[in-house]
Amino acid sequence: MKKLLLLSLLMSVSLPSLAETPTFTIEIKDHQFHPAQIEIPANQQVKLIVKNLDDTPEEFEGEDFHAEKVIDGHAEATILVGPFGPGEFEFVGEFHEDTAKGALIVK
Repeated sequence: MKKLLLLSLLMSVSLPSLAETPTFTIEIKDHQFHPAQIEIPANQQVKLIVKNLDDTPEEFEGEDFHAEKVIDGHAEATILVGPFGPGEFEFVGEFHEDTAKGALIVK
């Protein structure tokens, strides 16, 4: 009986650590990111869902962090990034760097 109670207690303590990864959506439209800036939590890995609404492919690339993914037109990709300390981390659309720019604002 004590083992069962201990097991129940341990499982209840472990459940918060199994919480879902925070998810943020970025859309690419007319070779621009929408939103161009996203505020994400510090010291935590996050999931970016990048939806390309354009007809042509775009490459999501972290300028200040390791992330690189080509996303076909009318497709989406899931990219895990972080954890980051507080700061600003830029990303671009490598195929249209003049217009596709954005940043993760980590707080």
